[in-house]
Amino acid sequence: MFKPFALALGALLLLTACSDKGAATAEGKDAPAAGDITGAGSTFFAPLGAKWAETYKETTGIRLNYQSIGSGGGVRQIKVKTVDFGATDKPVKPADLDESGLLQFPIVMGGIVPIVNLPDIKSGQLNLTGPLLADIYMGKVKRWDDAPIRALNPGLKLPHLPITVIHRADGSGTTFLFSNYLAKVSPTWKAEVGASDALEWPVGLGGKGNEGVSAFVKQTLGSIGYVEFAVAARTGTAVVNMQNHDGHMIAPSIEAFAAAAAGADWAHAPGNQLLLLDQPGAQAWPITGTVFIVMHKKQDKPASGRAALTFFDWAYTNGDALATKMHYVPLPPEVKQMMRAQWSQITGPDGKPVYTPATAATAVAASAASAQ
Repeated sequence: MFKPFALALGALLLLTACSDKGAATAEGKDAPAAGDITGAGSTFFAPLGAKWAETYKETTGIRLNYQSIGSGGGVRQIKVKTVDFGATDKPVKPADLDESGLLQFPIVMGGIVPIVNLPDIKSGQLNLTGPLLADIYMGKVKRWDDAPIRALNPGLKLPHLPITVIHRADGSGTTFLFSNYLAKVSPTWKAEVGASDALEWPVGLGGKGNEGVSAFVKQTLGSIGYVEFAVAARTGTAVVNMQNHDGHMIAPSIEAFAAAAAGADWAHAPGNQLLLLDQPGAQAWPITGTVFIVMHKKQDKPASGRAALTFFDWAYTNGDALATKMHYVPLPPEVKQMMRAQWSQITGPDGKPVYTPATAATAVAASAASAQ
C-alpha cells in the first residue's frame, strides 16, 4: 500500500517537467530547454522542492526536474555529473568535497520525528526519550505497555501490542540523522548498531523513502517509524513527544526546530559540515537536520550551474514563507549571505564565477520573456 505514495510524490516532482517536455517532444525537441535545472537526492527536501519548483516555473518559465532518490543517490549522481545539483541531509565530509571538487551549502532546515500507529493515541500524547527510542529500535523493548514506556506515560492507556519497528530500506540522510542522534544518546546503540545512512537494522521492516515509511506505519497497527516532519504533517500520522538535551519533554514544531538551529556556527564549519542533533536549549527539538545542496566547483556547462544557483538565490529570497508553511525552517539572512559569497567558488571553464546577481537577473528575464 505504500508504493502509491512514492509514485505520487515522484509524479508531483516531475509534473512541470513532464508536461512541458511532452510539448517539446511534439515539436521535435528532444533535449530540455535552455535554463532547465536537474537535481536528485534527499526525500527530506522533495516536498518543498516540488512547491518551490512549481512557483519558480510560474515566475520564470524555468523547469526543475528533481528525482527524489535519497541523499546517497543524490551525492552519487552529482559526482558523476548526471545532474546539476545533488541534495543531501548527510553533509559530505570536507575531504570528500575536496577530492571530488565539490561545494556544499545549506538550503533549509527541518526536523526528523518518530511517528506511531496506536489505537486511541493521538499526536502529542506519547512521550519517549532518546535512549528508550534506541532500545525500541534494537528490539530490547518489545511491547507498547512494557515498563519503560509506562513509566514515561503515566495515565496514558497503552495497548498490549507488539512493537513493529519501521525503518528506511534505502540509503537515507534521514537515517543518517536518526542513527547519529541515537548514537549520541545511547552508548549501546553506538557500540552495537552505529550511525550511517544505511544500517544493518537489528529488527524491523523497511520502507522506501519518507513517504514509504509513513505509509507503512499508517497501515500497520502497533508500528513506529521516523520521517521528516513535513511528511508526518501532510499524511496525518501521529507524532511523538521527545525529551530534549535539557531534559524537557517537547512536541515537534517549527519553533522547536528553529530553537535547535539557533546556535549553529556556520562560520566555523569546514566545508559547511554541521549537524544540529541533541542541541542545548529548553525548546530545542533533539533530531533537527539540514538539507545541503552539492555542486561541482568547476562547471563544464556554466549555463547549467548559473541556472541552478539562480534558482537557489530565488529560494533564499522568495521561498521562506512557503518553507515555513510546509514546516521547514529557513536559514537566517546572515547565513544566506555567507553562502552566496561562497558561490563565487563555482566557476566555468574560463575560471570566472558562473553566477553573479547581474547574470542571474539577465538569465531569468530572458527565460521569462521566452515563456510568454
